[in-house]
Amino acid sequence: MDIYRDFARVYDIFMEDVPYSMWCRQITDILKADKINSGIVADLGCGTGELTRRLSSSGYDMIGIDSSYEMLDVALNKDPGKDILYLCQDIREFELYGTCAAIVSRCDTLNYIIDFDDLVKVFKLVNNYLDPNAPFIFDCNSIYKYEHILSDNTFAQSRDEGSFIWENYYDKKRHINNSSLTFFIKEDINSKILYTKSEEVHIQRAYSLDELKNAANEAGLLWRDAYDADDFGTIKEDTQRYLICLYENGKKS
Repeated sequence: MDIYRDFARVYDIFMEDVPYSMWCRQITDILKADKINSGIVADLGCGTGELTRRLSSSGYDMIGIDSSYEMLDVALNKDPGKDILYLCQDIREFELYGTCAAIVSRCDTLNYIIDFDDLVKVFKLVNNYLDPNAPFIFDCNSIYKYEHILSDNTFAQSRDEGSFIWENYYDKKRHINNSSLTFFIKEDINSKILYTKSEEVHIQRAYSLDELKNAANEAGLLWRDAYDADDFGTIKEDTQRYLICLYENGKKS
């Protein structure tokens, strides 16, 4: 089943609490500390472009990459005149014309890479498309979040524009989380207000810090820093999202 298709139409409505502005500040603080004040930055799993647009407004030449045409269509229609290049590509095999001053990825995009070898493949591509010593800044949901926050729990929201039900099942042995999403989206069909139903299944994997370090090492990336993404502080036992900084460190074939 394809994901982020019908969901794309209501994604920004139901995800309005995502702290994109804070994420942008975190990223720009890291980039400016590395004296990266401009240049090309690629956003992997850019979705509807909320973070991409903010980074563009911060002075970076942005490339947004996502495998969902529907999400990119929403992004493109937000700021038609904004100079952002959007590419519909799978991040496991993305292609660029040159290297980047930085690459970023937020909102648990890498948790959707459920095979470790594919994660290494993504990291190798990142390493290939980074300028020398340039950073890769990404986040990842922690094992704690899947085990204690999402595991076997159901969440629901209802708005005028529609509603959704989000059911989770977490396999602790395999560290795999299955999310069943059911949407009811408000539409005007032949002058009648109807709610159309659609369903998606999202599968994610929880990675430990050691697994992420091993993948980075295999790809030739240098592990520099890891933070609690919510407060930009030290990682704790109950940290729900990691923010990790890797750096290009001599490309490996």
